Amino acid sequence: MNILLVSSFLPYPLYSGGHIRLYNLIKGLSGKHKITLICEKRDYQTEKDIREVEKICEKVITVNRRKQWSWQNITASGFSANPFLIVGHENSDMTNKISELLNNTDFDLIHAETFYILQNVPQTKIPIVLAEHNIEYLVYERFTKNAPFFLKPFLYVDIAKMKYQEQKAWDRAKKLIAVSNQDKEEMGKRDVEIVPNGVGLQQFRIKNLELRIKDKEKRILFIGDFKWIENRDAAKWILKEIWPEIYGKWKMANGKLTLWIVGKRIPPEIKSLGGENVIFDENAPADTNLIYQKADILLAPIRVGGGTSFKILEAMASGVPVITTNLGNSVNAREGGEIIVAENPSDFARKTIEILTDNKAYAGIANNARKFIEENYTWEKIIKELEAVYKEAVKND
Repeated sequence: MNILLVSSFLPYPLYSGGHIRLYNLIKGLSGKHKITLICEKRDYQTEKDIREVEKICEKVITVNRRKQWSWQNITASGFSANPFLIVGHENSDMTNKISELLNNTDFDLIHAETFYILQNVPQTKIPIVLAEHNIEYLVYERFTKNAPFFLKPFLYVDIAKMKYQEQKAWDRAKKLIAVSNQDKEEMGKRDVEIVPNGVGLQQFRIKNLELRIKDKEKRILFIGDFKWIENRDAAKWILKEIWPEIYGKWKMANGKLTLWIVGKRIPPEIKSLGGENVIFDENAPADTNLIYQKADILLAPIRVGGGTSFKILEAMASGVPVITTNLGNSVNAREGGEIIVAENPSDFARKTIEILTDNKAYAGIANNARKFIEENYTWEKIIKELEAVYKEAVKND
């Protein structure tokens, strides 16, 4: 197929889950299909980054990403039916370039990454596949529940507008892609297929499991991109409520226990919550495989967000037991078999201590998790699922 892929980001360098997902999808598709990518480019991205993506595309066209946080955008969203997120991604330059492409090239399909970029695609008879990494209005809705009371009225108005526009975008697409069952259910009776995130099995492997189990010094990992609401919320919850419970119980056991918080540009408000045996690391290796090799547990207390978390998939592939919430277990792993689920600080603390002090249970979770990823979340399997969606979209068109 000849595919026009429209994205709200250039998927390189591989700094976030969205970048990893899109880069690997394009790479997997490029062997059989022609991909023309048009996307927004951030200021930090370079011509070298564009050339890396050009290696796996027929053509790459970029437009400069507008600054999201500006008084112009805030004012515009306040006086329009569009939420703040859509206003920040409205781009006439992208619309013009897409129009030119559609006039000069015969595309079989348009693949749009995120609903808020779809506004820049002119009306067309070409079938559209829209991929949603999260249900955006739900992410903001969950965050707003814990927001300061004086901001809530403004945020709820924006959420209402976002919900309307997001569902309107869904109705425009011929096929919708969700990355989890929870997201698919939220999309209702529309034509939705699940195409989850994946893991490179050669990059992420179980290493030194026996040595890790025997080591008396244990390290609990939290990793995330702190520009996202869900990661800031999770880190605050860990530092304020979960880690004090874990560390208080661990003091009665033997050995050293450290909380290792990894990410770029960790906000000062989060660093200020640090306490005994807490390490904030903004200079960890870009290769997250090297990070998981040094971790004993991944703590992922997700209360905000959706989709399939890369950190959870990568940790499971690396044989690092994951303790998360029901919301975080969007991969549908077996609780107690392949993943550990907790919903409150006391449960997180109890289950953390239990898995760190039960060598047999630790090895079982580690090995089961790896097998689960091998069977369900390889990129090869996911590419085939995406191709099946494309075939359905163009069938009888």
